[in-house]
Amino acid sequence: MSNKNLFMKFGYLRAPFALGIGRYVCQLQRITIKFCKSHGGSLGVRHFLENDLINYAKENPGVVVYVKPRRHRNPIIKAEYLNGEVHWMCVGNYSREDVIQWMELMKTQYHNGSEYRLLRMWHTDFPSIQEPWSPYTFKDPAFNTAKLPDKKLGEYVKLEPTATEQLINLFKDQQKAAKLQEEDEIQGTVG
Repeated sequence: MSNKNLFMKFGYLRAPFALGIGRYVCQLQRITIKFCKSHGGSLGVRHFLENDLINYAKENPGVVVYVKPRRHRNPIIKAEYLNGEVHWMCVGNYSREDVIQWMELMKTQYHNGSEYRLLRMWHTDFPSIQEPWSPYTFKDPAFNTAKLPDKKLGEYVKLEPTATEQLINLFKDQQKAAKLQEEDEIQGTVG
């Protein structure tokens, strides 16, 4: 068994606040393409720069694209995101199409989830503050120290009428008053 995962970043996968609610905000802030002008491994990156870089920059005006030539090194794509994370991708000996796909992936992803060692498979930022209910949940704590039998604790609990019950009683009283008024009017016309 390997201990390689002990040195990985750990945490929970998180989405940026309100992602998907309202307008879309691209999380990629800056992308740097480092390549060699003469190295054979940089051929796909050079073809991307010659043919597709202008279109990529026009389609993504919110992403700053830097091109940095360096001698005798493998080509690298460095992506910097709004949350401060930085990802490096070595694209040595990649074709132009592969570089296009990796550029699109870096634009659309929020962070690299494969770099995380998950602490749990689920996570919530707002855990429940509720406790399990029991019959003693809303009881007065003084009852715990009372000596039994106790006359005060044994008394019948008289509950006050609820708001609904009060409204029903008011409605019944109004009906009775209306009925009495009708009877008085009828007796006044008869008599």
